Order: sequence, then C-alpha cells, then structure tokens
Amino acid sequence: MSIPNLDRRTLLRGAVAGGGLLGLQGLTPAWAQTVSPGLRSDLPTLTGPNIDLTVGHSPFTVGGRTGHAFTVNGLLPAPLLRMREGQNVRLSVTNTLDEDTSIHWHGLLLPFQMDGVPGISFPGIRPRETFVYEFPIKQSGTYWYHSHSGMQEAMGHFGPIVIDPAGVDPVAYDREHVLVLSDWSFLHPHQILDKLKKSPGYFNRQRTTVAGLLDGSDRMSLSERRMWGAMRMDPRDILDVSGATYTYLVNGHGPQENWTGLFRPGERVRLRIINASAMSIFNVRIPGLAMTVVQADGENVRPVEVDEFQISVAETYDVIVRPTEDRAYTIVSEAIDSSGMGRATLAPRPGMTAEVPPLRRTPNLTMADMGMGGMNHAAMGHGAMDHASMGHGDMAGMDHSAHAASDPMPMDHSGMNMRDPSKAPANMAVGVGVDAIAMAPANRLAERPQGLQDVDHRVLVYADLRALTPNRDTRPPSRSLEIHLTGNMERFMWGFDGRKFSELVEPIRFELNERVRVTLVNDTMMAHPIHLHGHFFELVNGHDGHQPLKHTVNVAPGSKVTFDLTADAPGDWAFHCHLLMHMHAGMFNVVTVRPLEGAAS
Repeated sequence: MSIPNLDRRTLLRGAVAGGGLLGLQGLTPAWAQTVSPGLRSDLPTLTGPNIDLTVGHSPFTVGGRTGHAFTVNGLLPAPLLRMREGQNVRLSVTNTLDEDTSIHWHGLLLPFQMDGVPGISFPGIRPRETFVYEFPIKQSGTYWYHSHSGMQEAMGHFGPIVIDPAGVDPVAYDREHVLVLSDWSFLHPHQILDKLKKSPGYFNRQRTTVAGLLDGSDRMSLSERRMWGAMRMDPRDILDVSGATYTYLVNGHGPQENWTGLFRPGERVRLRIINASAMSIFNVRIPGLAMTVVQADGENVRPVEVDEFQISVAETYDVIVRPTEDRAYTIVSEAIDSSGMGRATLAPRPGMTAEVPPLRRTPNLTMADMGMGGMNHAAMGHGAMDHASMGHGDMAGMDHSAHAASDPMPMDHSGMNMRDPSKAPANMAVGVGVDAIAMAPANRLAERPQGLQDVDHRVLVYADLRALTPNRDTRPPSRSLEIHLTGNMERFMWGFDGRKFSELVEPIRFELNERVRVTLVNDTMMAHPIHLHGHFFELVNGHDGHQPLKHTVNVAPGSKVTFDLTADAPGDWAFHCHLLMHMHAGMFNVVTVRPLEGAAS
C-alpha cells in the first residue's frame, strides 16, 4: 500500500488539518510501522476533538502481491482515533469514491442519527460529499470504526478507536499496543459471496477424506461419517471463508511481514485487541506468556488470567501481559478452523523473532454444534458427557453439557437436518431459508469455544467475564423475547426467525427504557457474532448484579445465549450478524426504540 501523489509538505498539512498528531507517526503508512515509536500508540494516530477523514482508493501490498483497497486517509488499517471521555467530537468524513460510503462507530453510545448505517440512521455519504458526525463521548475503552456500505469493510475500510477515561483508569499499565486483526483476500468480496452462494464449501480445503478415515487422522468413526453423510452436512464446515483465500493480518501486516511491538522487560503491557475481520474468528495466544483479561468490548471486567481466548468478529479484548525475560514472544491469531494464522511479535528490540507454532489440527463439529447439547445423551446410549471443556468461572446453575465427538452414535440421524414445522416457534417462517431447527439448544457460555476444547492450558470462556462495577439497572426484565438465528447452509441463506431482511420483516420493537430479557437461539451449525448498535446488553452468565456488558456476542452453533437489555437509546438501530456475508445474505434487522423523547434532533 502507498499514498500516491503526496509529498511530505502535503502530508504534514493534511495531518494538522485532520486532528492532533502523536509524534510523526501519521506521516508513515500503517504497513511501514514495524516497531513501536513510543510508549503510547504504535499506529498513525489522530486525536480529537476535530478530526478529518477521507475515504478513498489505495493499492495494498501483502505477501509480495498488490491488490485494491478502500482506505481512510490512505491507510489500512485506518488511523487510530484517540479521544477522551467527556469530549464533544466532530468527525468530518469526505468521500472521494465513485460510490456511497459511510462510517459506523462500533460500540459507541451516540444519537442514532450519528450511527452511520445508510438507510437506517442516515442516507449515507455520496461521492465527493462530506458528512460531519458530531456527538459527545460518553464512555471509555477500546472500540473501532468501519464502513456500513456495500462490502467496503472487507476491503480495508476499518480502523481502531481508543477512548481514555475522564478519571483514573482502573487498569494500570506502562505501555500499550493496539492490535487490529483482519482478513484480506485478493478476490473481491462480491466474488467470494458469489462462490459461496453457488457452493458453500468452496473455500473448505480441510474436509474429511477416505485416507483420513483409514489412518485415523480425521478422528471420526465410519458410523459418524455415515451419519454426517446422511444429513448432507460437513463436520468441518467451521468458517465459510478460510485461509484458502485469506491472508490474516495484524495491523495490516501479513505473517511474513511480522508486525513488532516493543517492550522493556518487567513492564505491564496493555494489548488492545480488535477483531476487524469480515468473516474470521480467531483464537489468540502468546506462547510462554500469560494474559490477564481486563476489558471486553470496551467495558472493564474483573481481571482473569488465561493462556488463550477466542475473539469473534467485531469483539474487542484488552489484556495485560508482563514479559520479564529479555526475549521475543510470538502473538498468534489462529483462525478457528486452523486454516491459517496471523502473526506478530512482542520484543525488547527491533528485528527479534520467536518461534511460530504450527497450525493445530482442524476441529470437528460435535453433537452440541447440531443443537443437541441440551439432550440427555447418556440416557440415549451415547456414553458419558465430555466435561473436559469446562471453564473456570462461576458456573453454578448452568447447563454445561457437551458431547464428545468420538462417542458412538447408534441413533438414526438421517432426517435430522430436515425442517420440522411442528418444532418451529409460532413467529418463525419455516420455508426454504430454514434447513434445520435445533432439537435441544444449550447454554454453552461455560464451554470452551471451537478449536480450544482439548488444549492443555487455560482458556477464557464467557462465563469467566464479570463486570468490574455493579450493573446500573437492577430492575428485573418486564418481558422475554426469543429470536432464532436461522439459515440454509446449502443455499447460503441467513436470517432471523426464518426471514431475510430483504423480505420486509417487521422491526424488533422496544419501549424506551424497557427492560427485556432476550434469548438468541442458534438453529444453525455456524457461529454467529450478533451485534446490537447503540446499546450495551448484560450477558446472563451467572454473575447476577455483575453481568458483563457487551455490544457483540458470539452465539456458538446449536446454542442459545441470553442477555438483559435496557432499551435506553431512542431511535432506529441495526441488529445483525457481524459475519459480513451473513449480514448481506439476510441476517439483519432493525431495532426500534420508541418514543423518541430525549433523542437529538
């Protein structure tokens, strides 16, 4: 990637006009920031309260190949925006493209007219026009921003946000690094989506084989293979788009380019980790270095020490690491289907590297992923349950059932993937867009996530997250709402309650300040990171009074997730799966909160 036709003087003038500059970082494209220049940010950074951003085209080079990207101020990822809680910010966004664009401020609490979703909260930004976003900063933490127009997000239109607290930060640290994880393909995202619609398994190069059955490497018995075949399902359909086409980036760097952040031994280093990818869920670890999770989705949580965590699309996690040795450490962000990884390095000095671990074996889907995790398999002759995947949080009263993939399966599952209207809830449209209804979806918040069930170290689970401060709204929910995540995997159709957004579905309605308990039921065998704009919700994970606040939650295959929502933001808000192509294929709706008293005009 380069910034064409700009000399040093033009860059300096643009940087001053675009907001405060931290050092001279803004003069260098993101790909050239190979080491940290100081104790604060290590990405080109703009500070509030007045920031100018320009959306345009740029070439982007990774792994020796050059492609076409959508960028902000010529950078991939876009500049880090650094603001402070209590500020009023003014962000002027100029569109130099030949198509409409937009910016959504992911996780920020703001008037709905400033949320940046074309057709929902504003018309979009037309070519060669400027739109000014103005809103107060009501929070602190790690967030990000991205386009909500077309598939520009998949082509580089995203960047990080750090909001410093108005008072003392409860997290103590000596140095920080922002790590933006993403996926990049030289195939245009519309080409990728077209291939998925024609053949959903197009990018799956890790399917089970006859050789794998014979030598045992597939880790499946013949009866299990027959079961999957009868159901016309692929036990390794983990991610729709894989490392077969994606290069996994860290701050715009491919694995061979090895982005490096510096530290001094003994420092407390804060890593602000953002999953800005289009379609990739990552398992993150730093071999030889424990991580203490201190923040999830920008909200502080009670510290919990782990060795690895899964970060779904659009989530953020802040962790503290304290390297004491004078050596390098590899930061691994491995795709959950083990088809590839992003790689970066923490080191005391530039040029140092550490061993890069090999990719792990491809995981297999299980009975729980089919939506049978809540069934009594022992009574059905399926053997003992596998409890090795338990988390180490407070799990009292939760259903932790899981099923070992190697258990014998004497039942006839041949029709299990067929729609059964008698099992569908009354509000579900059971048509071609629904190829399965989970028989017994379970709460899996205390289970280790996909690909991490068998690792021999500590893994973060949602049940470990506990809000640092008490929840503000102590009212019990006044009603309950159940929303089903549905799809037809063979046709790459996705929706809520069996309907695509294009079918003119009714919005999800809440009264202003209403307290509602919402349960998301995943009837599919794919994970879905579900994001609600303009709000935080309390994840019901067993920590009453200290339920963690989230704006995005990953709903595991065949599972259900419950959250408590106080609908305190009037307006119309997007609600969708953050797998970009699932959203474009229909898993999108509008949450409308009325009346509008108190909304900005």
